[in-house]
Amino acid sequence: MVARAARATDLADLDAAVSDCFACPRLVRWREEVARTRRAAFRDQEYWGRPVPGFGAADARIAILGLAPAAHGGNRTGRIFTGDRSGDVLFAALHRAGLANQPTSVAADDGLALRDIRIFSAVRCAPPDNKPTPEERDNCAPWLQREVTLIRPTLRVVVALGAFAWAAWWPVLHQVYGQRPPSPRPRFGHGAHWSGTAAPELLGCYHVSQQNTFTGRLTPGMLDDVFGRAKQLAGVD
Repeated sequence: MVARAARATDLADLDAAVSDCFACPRLVRWREEVARTRRAAFRDQEYWGRPVPGFGAADARIAILGLAPAAHGGNRTGRIFTGDRSGDVLFAALHRAGLANQPTSVAADDGLALRDIRIFSAVRCAPPDNKPTPEERDNCAPWLQREVTLIRPTLRVVVALGAFAWAAWWPVLHQVYGQRPPSPRPRFGHGAHWSGTAAPELLGCYHVSQQNTFTGRLTPGMLDDVFGRAKQLAGVD
């Protein structure tokens, strides 16, 4: 896995390699089972059923780091945060912030384009119950580290969606930027902010899951504040 990730010379190479990963048997079984059985509302659609690569600008100044693709979202459409309620909330916020050309993300060919931003996840396959194991997280880490390496020249800010993504950033800090993670680790929270010396600024944001958005724990205004802060720190107009 480490060698395959390291061989990727650009984001297109990396995306192709990610999409062909079979490193985690439990995740492979689950993603393929979901693709076979499908949800009734999508019965007539052919599911992607593979690992989901990152999406967005190669010269991104802001990165959004999520947990993992949704079983009937990214695992169905082949694009991260696409085709589910979480994506509806996220891309509407990015559009309001001027970072996306449209407020919706429904399919990989819907014309969505991002400006100054790239989105990827700590785990690239949809996990059962949205809960990857520590081993699965570690298996996927080389993909994340290589993706950050490839956009490192322009990357200024990382927005971590949820505590899992926040925790997944610290190995990247060490492996890509050569910085020892702080001890103790800064606690995740919405609006949390950590600054390193020669690494991107890290911002915490509640995950755009239905559990958070339907209950009002995460509101559109809260998302607007986070992305406004990210733009300011990244020097994006």
